[in-house]
Amino acid sequence: MNTKRLTWLVAAALGLSLAGQGAWADGKYDVGADDEIIRIGNTNPYSGPASSYGTIGKAISAFFDMINDQGGINGRKIDFVSLDDGYSPPKTVEQVRKLVEQEQVLFLFQTLGTPTNSAIHKYVNARKVPHLFVATGATKWGQPDEFPWSMGWQPTYTTEGKIYARYILDNIPDAKIGILFQNDDYGKDYVLGIKQGLGDKAEEMIVAELPYEVTDPTIDSQIVSLRSSGANVFYNVSIPKFAAQAIRKAYDIGWKPVHFLNSVSASVKTVLEPAGFEKAVGVLSSIYIKDPTDPQWADSPDYQAWAKWMDEYYPRGDKGDTFNGYAYAVSQTLKHVLEQCGDDLTRANVMKVASSINGLEVPMMLPGITITTGADDFYPVEQMQMVRFDGETWQEFGEILSAD
Repeated sequence: MNTKRLTWLVAAALGLSLAGQGAWADGKYDVGADDEIIRIGNTNPYSGPASSYGTIGKAISAFFDMINDQGGINGRKIDFVSLDDGYSPPKTVEQVRKLVEQEQVLFLFQTLGTPTNSAIHKYVNARKVPHLFVATGATKWGQPDEFPWSMGWQPTYTTEGKIYARYILDNIPDAKIGILFQNDDYGKDYVLGIKQGLGDKAEEMIVAELPYEVTDPTIDSQIVSLRSSGANVFYNVSIPKFAAQAIRKAYDIGWKPVHFLNSVSASVKTVLEPAGFEKAVGVLSSIYIKDPTDPQWADSPDYQAWAKWMDEYYPRGDKGDTFNGYAYAVSQTLKHVLEQCGDDLTRANVMKVASSINGLEVPMMLPGITITTGADDFYPVEQMQMVRFDGETWQEFGEILSAD
């Protein structure tokens, strides 16, 4: 090989090496990200009493499989590490420590459950790990002054409770309200919301409040007691397993109150169908995600794209399950955040971008409902639509509402 050609090859190789170093230098990274990957941590109840929510984690994983097949985000593949916590707070602590300290994820995304996230709240903020778009509507996920690394996504439980209170005050002036609630921050937030919405009418209207524990086998005795209280309005604050039991038991004992079902259990496939469609007729709830069983969305481009994705990437998932639409929508939100982060994949920048969303529309959310955040606004979704179950699907009525 002549000297001139050797010199050219060395220079070319050096140029490529420097170019590679320049590309690396252009990026800003914290642990869990580099030029090739973004590692994201998640916990989900793939087992235990809340296992019906496990499809959310599986669907998110399938979403990132699609993103990776499309080339990733800004050229980086997503490494989504999702661990089972069984909806058990001690297990969540164990799994999140593993994700942060061993798997070294850049941030946590969609960790599910109020009691489980409460158990890791202080830990992730002390470690300054983004605790992003958590899968719970507790109000505590919107306190940037005290917990700047934790952010919610869905409407808060207090917002939803206030919406139901508004409906009751406008439409059921003689309401006697019986409440079933999960005995933790999740259930108590929902109860707080309806009481705040009822204002000085709360003490007069609420005639019974009965808790249940997530470890209880059934809530049959609570339903019988609520009927005995004389309640003509039933505020059902429960996760899917108990929501289905409550609908079925109320019907079986002949109790026919105006029934409000919290949105986290408004899945036709995992709650209303197991309860029995005929037993759920007339149940009221509120939604912000398109109900995939509602035929009005069948021809919409985002529904068709979602259905195609389900067929290709999550064929074992149920297209009748609202939780799979939810997973798609929240994953699209994170995709937007990571795209906007560009080559600055530091934890601080992830939080900065997540708290700078303005009127974002994402697929599978109801028309008119958008996502907005700010440095002092960690509540991305703040609107909902009232719905009534007609025996086959949810029927929307009224205007899109917020807590205001």
